[in-house]
Amino acid sequence: MARLSGFFKLCAVFLLVSACSATYQNHGYVPSDSELQAITVGVDNRDTVAEAIGRPTSTGVLKDSGYYYVRSRFRSFAYRKPQEIDRQVVAISFDQAGVVENIERFTLEDGKVVALSRRVTDSNIKGISFLRQLLGNLGNINAGEFLGGGN
Repeated sequence: MARLSGFFKLCAVFLLVSACSATYQNHGYVPSDSELQAITVGVDNRDTVAEAIGRPTSTGVLKDSGYYYVRSRFRSFAYRKPQEIDRQVVAISFDQAGVVENIERFTLEDGKVVALSRRVTDSNIKGISFLRQLLGNLGNINAGEFLGGGN
């Protein structure tokens, strides 16, 4: 019986230790440097880039913009929210003719926090009940609009 109790204690300690270890998740794809060496600036175009390293998961917002390959690595630890510990972005830009103009690699350290401004239009009906809104519009009805002549 003592051996069985020791076994359960050992299993409990093992489960506690393994529950407290960090887990890692990778998202996205970024071509390696050797894959990027197959692309020649000024020679290759969108189609040859797609054949060499694949189509990206995201492209530029504007038509005929660049290709963007993004990979992120997250660490999750117990109850804490996941933390991004690594990010790689490869940006391939094209000129007007669709020929490769530039290849750049960015990391998490190159990123900048962008503060988004939140503009909310205040409503003039705040605090007014539905019935009051309905009754308030009674004087604004033009009978000519209903008859088709009120343009």
